[in-house]
Amino acid sequence: MGRQWLLAKREVASLRKSQATGKFIREITIAARHGGADPATNSRLAAALEKARKESVAKDVIERAIAKGAGTGADKTALENMTFEGYAPHKVPVIVEAVTDNHNRTAPEIRVLFKKGQLGASGSNKFLFDQVGLVEAHTAKAEVDLEEAAIEAGANEVEPLAHAQNDDIPADATGARFITDRTNTHTVSKWLSENGWTVVTSELGYVPKQCPDLSDEQQAEVGAFLQALDDHDDVHRVWAAVK
Repeated sequence: MGRQWLLAKREVASLRKSQATGKFIREITIAARHGGADPATNSRLAAALEKARKESVAKDVIERAIAKGAGTGADKTALENMTFEGYAPHKVPVIVEAVTDNHNRTAPEIRVLFKKGQLGASGSNKFLFDQVGLVEAHTAKAEVDLEEAAIEAGANEVEPLAHAQNDDIPADATGARFITDRTNTHTVSKWLSENGWTVVTSELGYVPKQCPDLSDEQQAEVGAFLQALDDHDDVHRVWAAVK
């Protein structure tokens, strides 16, 4: 077969990069639509821009995404937010957030993914999650009191965040996830940015009230199901009750 496998590998890598770029663009568009085109007053947009630039997304692509979200660009395609509730294998609650320009296409495709997942199922479950603001950030300071930082920033809770949990956290940095009231997300993000932290995520999200105990095998099955959801082009976020 010669080195044909290399071509296949490159094609897969190229496809994944294209999918990732598409998700960055959607995040920028959504952030600009909900919070405005100025990253100085829109922490979610600032974090999205940081990620996009880190992955070398072209400047003109970023500018078009901001203009589209803010309603000032030539592209007037309407984007719609969709939320799906359901369960991964082993009754793990899942919330899927999608962004699409065609809900008649996206809705049945997401439902099919739930049906394909072994033991996966749709069904109401938002009551199993707390709706919160989430800010993930890192600092070069080796010794930092996370609890004190959370209090100063105005967050309700904080937990350590390592590179293994979020690729945007450098391996040699101190990372943390700050959990706050949804209305306080920008305030927390702004304080962190002004006090030596680099914010990589600032958004509204869901935190499970409790997570079921799973064996390694069950964890792998749930992971495969969640990955299939996340790989869908229109899926923006997947929230699941997993540790």
